Amino acid sequence: MAVAIVRLRSLFAVVMLSGIYSLIAAAIFVQLDAVDVAFTEAAVGAGISTVLMLGTLALTTNHEKIPHYTPYLPLVLVVLTGAALFYGTLDMPYFGDPNAPIHQHVAPHYLELSPQEIGIKNIVTNILASYRGYDTLGEVTVIFTAGVGVLALLGGRRRKRQRSEDMDKSVGGGMF
Repeated sequence: MAVAIVRLRSLFAVVMLSGIYSLIAAAIFVQLDAVDVAFTEAAVGAGISTVLMLGTLALTTNHEKIPHYTPYLPLVLVVLTGAALFYGTLDMPYFGDPNAPIHQHVAPHYLELSPQEIGIKNIVTNILASYRGYDTLGEVTVIFTAGVGVLALLGGRRRKRQRSEDMDKSVGGGMF
């Protein structure tokens, strides 16, 4: 799907495939028992992002312009970044490894002490609402700020276009 997104020139098709990709990623997160991450991916990745990109397409063109440069430099940078990220995963423990550091330090603390420290019996709620409360607040703040920024950019473009059309009408209407 990523290869199709990169190869397409129709921006509407790219937006739709991006939304589908986000839904598939959300389904994968559900399979990995990360329902909170899946919900966020579905809401932000497939929902808000798709709506904002469709709104942008409504104000711009539906087809990608052919670049004037050769795409080899960005391709090389992406391959090098991917190789560095892959190399960084070689030291990671295997998925589900009970001897992983996360299972030796943080998880036992959460499982044993969070009902007494927080007072809620649900461990997941304890972690998300209390231990990771600032993290979650930070994520929501970033998403809100990005949304406001996009809306400000789109609104500014529309106002400028309307002003120029209004000026054209007033100039043309007064002469004839």
